[in-house]
Amino acid sequence: MVDLKAKPFYLSDEDIRWVQDTIASMSEEEKVGQLFVNMVQSREPEDIRKTVDKYHIGALRYMNAPAEELYEQNRLFQEQSRIPLLIASNCEAGGNGGVGGGTPIANGAAIAAADSEELAYRAALIGGREGAAIGCNWNFAPVVDILQNWRNTVVQLRAYNDNPEDIIRYARGFHRGTKEAGLATCAKHFPGDGTEENDQHLMMGINDLSTEQWDATFGKVYQALIDDGVMTIMAGHIAQPAWQRRLAGRELRDNEILPATLCPELITGLLRERLHFNGLVVTDASHMIGMFAAMPRSRQVPQAIAAGCDMFLFFNDYEEDFGYMLQGYRSGVITEERMNDALTRILGLKAALGLHRKKAQGTLLPEKENISIVGCEEHQKQSYEAANQYITLVKDTQKMLPLLPATHPRIRLVFISGEGRVVAGKLLGGSGDQLKAALKEELEQAGFTVDTGEDMAFKGKMEELHKKYDAVIVALDVVGFAQYNAMRVKWAKPIDQPWYTAELPTAFVSFNLTNHLVDLTMSRTYINVYMDHAQAVRAFVEKLTGKSPFNGRYNENVWCGRWDTRL
Repeated sequence: MVDLKAKPFYLSDEDIRWVQDTIASMSEEEKVGQLFVNMVQSREPEDIRKTVDKYHIGALRYMNAPAEELYEQNRLFQEQSRIPLLIASNCEAGGNGGVGGGTPIANGAAIAAADSEELAYRAALIGGREGAAIGCNWNFAPVVDILQNWRNTVVQLRAYNDNPEDIIRYARGFHRGTKEAGLATCAKHFPGDGTEENDQHLMMGINDLSTEQWDATFGKVYQALIDDGVMTIMAGHIAQPAWQRRLAGRELRDNEILPATLCPELITGLLRERLHFNGLVVTDASHMIGMFAAMPRSRQVPQAIAAGCDMFLFFNDYEEDFGYMLQGYRSGVITEERMNDALTRILGLKAALGLHRKKAQGTLLPEKENISIVGCEEHQKQSYEAANQYITLVKDTQKMLPLLPATHPRIRLVFISGEGRVVAGKLLGGSGDQLKAALKEELEQAGFTVDTGEDMAFKGKMEELHKKYDAVIVALDVVGFAQYNAMRVKWAKPIDQPWYTAELPTAFVSFNLTNHLVDLTMSRTYINVYMDHAQAVRAFVEKLTGKSPFNGRYNENVWCGRWDTRL
């Protein structure tokens, strides 16, 4: 059972009375509603009122939008709700994960490239402050997965690296920054992504380490964060067969292996009883196939809570999922003891954040003028300074750098983009037009003549190529999410394929995924920028032209297990 006086809650007797009295005052429907984290579908006041009044949600998450819109949305939700709401952001790399116009600072891979706990702290602090300005009090970060498999593109940028000691250091810095901003952290995705290449949006993940290997890696990381007082943990749709089998107390068939979100052995047995986690567990998004395909929806909704998770991330159909959870409670799938335990952790988190007192004082949201902090000049300056720390020259075996307008004035810019991200059923982005324009502008301001080769249909004579260009920059912004299990470079136009590398000095630069060398074995100059925002582009061009040094370090995963990527 949860101990609200202990880590990570540290509640007073008065706070505990509020938790207990609030639970005692709830109807069955209100208890069930507290288990849900709602993905906001509409910001219309009437729709907000209906969602709160009918489904009694305990928390919410939302799609990014301008700060003023999100502030008003969150104000209406909090005013409508009898019990203060947890409002979650996804500020893994700065404020850009929580609010439109928010400041990107550094994702996990960039923090590891800079090897800086201080940068992890600043990413969390700035992200937390910008999220708090619109009313957020919970951050779904840090990502503490361990990138053991270089093919994994789900957490390739979001995870720090493959070293548990590094991950613990950076996560501690991130936790400190989030706490200073007044938000709760959420370490994810237990029991751990990064050992395989598959995407839980598309299928159940499998962490196939032995129990001993898991203890020495993922277990070590989670134990350190639990000891440090992390308040919440997100369970992934990831199986850990070795630990499930060990804790099951009987022989398990392969078809009995479950993702952690539905597995009592992993949540109750491993996380609660062996690692002694006393805080709140939330599921990863329940629309992901890793959960959805495991069992019928009518069973999986209450089973997640029965397994030991305290909150269920997102409705599929409001009425249906709410009914499934209510029926699971009434039928005993969710026992009274498990329901009270989950509610105690949910309300305990709210009390630990002081939400009950803030509601009484009318201060759940800060003053509206505080949204001016979002994307402010000081935060943009820190974004640029961060980029100067993490941008990494992986190799330059052809001695191409620095690239100067005086010696190589005419640049052909080849731009390769991905196919966007699927978020809440919507395809977002994919063209990379904004990055392409920013990169072209920065190169031109540095003194280069930049041609994107739009008029090139065929390779033509090599002699003509040399007359027209002095060097090539291949910019890769390969973005993809919830469409493929692993993203690779896709050459949409044959004329962009790297036939020119033996003719002209060519630099390949990735503004996103780090392990493209598997597709670029012809590359002799390769740079990882990690992020595709304007400040990172400016810092990159300065390093390309020798105005500032490359300070980032690469991880051995960058070579993709091949000798020819090092040439």
